[in-house]
Amino acid sequence: MLELLYAVLVGPVKDMAGAPAFLAEVIIGGLAAGLMYSLVALGFVLIYKASGVFNFAQGVMVLFAALTLVGLMERGAPLALALLATMAVMGALAFAIERVVLRPLVNQEQIILFMATIGLNFFLEGFGELVWGSNVKRLDVGIPDSSFMVLGVQVNRLELTAAITAAVLVAVMAVFFQRTRIGRALRAVADDHEAALSIGIPLNTIWIVVWSAAGLVAIVAGIMWGAKSGVQFSLSLIALKALPVLILGGFTSVPGAIVGGLIIGVGEKIAEVYWGPLVGGAIENWFAYVLALAFLLVRPQGLFGERIIERV
Repeated sequence: MLELLYAVLVGPVKDMAGAPAFLAEVIIGGLAAGLMYSLVALGFVLIYKASGVFNFAQGVMVLFAALTLVGLMERGAPLALALLATMAVMGALAFAIERVVLRPLVNQEQIILFMATIGLNFFLEGFGELVWGSNVKRLDVGIPDSSFMVLGVQVNRLELTAAITAAVLVAVMAVFFQRTRIGRALRAVADDHEAALSIGIPLNTIWIVVWSAAGLVAIVAGIMWGAKSGVQFSLSLIALKALPVLILGGFTSVPGAIVGGLIIGVGEKIAEVYWGPLVGGAIENWFAYVLALAFLLVRPQGLFGERIIERV
């Protein structure tokens, strides 16, 4: 028993201390993955703040954006033109969602809106397969999947580019929705649809803007993940790793989405590399959900969420 406890607790720590350069590589990889999780989680947060509903279709939006981009490129469109066309498609999708799904459901219960996003999830998945096919597609955006050395630490170019892109977009989104009039209108809409309408906030316009922003986030996430592992339907499941991120950071917190993503990304990489061999591997697949479960037991509102006190 003591030997097992030693192997689980002390062994990995000694491995970390014995190879600091390798530990740095693991942490850098975790930070890159965490920023991508944060990017997808930001899409969830924006829609939740604007409509008060959890958008179950956000993961499939990542897949649909990547399928559209690579599908256009396969048909001869250059990358720049395919990217612009994909942005137009995601904008049109946001407009259609507002008109067909959200507008008829204003002031309905949150569970009804949630069920609507589940239906949207399956529709986008089936429609994407119908239009672009279900085969794994290679996405080449001109970024080599190679590595270089920095102070003895190996850094992957594609992961570094994805991390920088995600960090910039997350920062821009955070500032835009925290410091602008649209951001304040978004928070008002989230608090009370009818009250927001009564003071002249255009609810329909706000929803289109927010879903368009979520579509832009989906495009970037789809490009980066698609370039690394190919555009395939498992992308939607990878994107759902943002759920534990939201639980850690809080469903209404933009900073929480960032911090939660970094914690999940680094934690799962370290757990997989150093503790994975002790339990047969595959820790990376479930580590985030176990950590989220622990947070639900201790702090269900997340690190940056507001504690809700109901008086009766």
